[in-house]
Amino acid sequence: MKISTDEVEKIAHLARLDIDDPLKETLSGQLSHILDYIDKLKDVDVEGVSPSSGAAFLNNVLREDVCVVSPGPDVTLANAPERDEDFYTVPRVVK
Repeated sequence: MKISTDEVEKIAHLARLDIDDPLKETLSGQLSHILDYIDKLKDVDVEGVSPSSGAAFLNNVLREDVCVVSPGPDVTLANAPERDEDFYTVPRVVK
């Protein structure tokens, strides 16, 4: 599949990249080469090949949500360097 320099220019615009004409020619050739390789992979016979393990075959690995009572501000703020009643006190960053 041939990628034209116009298509490279559109892609660069979407990616907010400013590229010069020699680089457009280079990228056009490289992207065309990559897409030609992918087209070759479409022709590979995978009949009888078992799928390898991957992210698509994972079960949910997250734990179930469990409702628990909050320990409260005294426990939560026990190691806070500074606090104001039930809140953390941090240095001001906006003037």
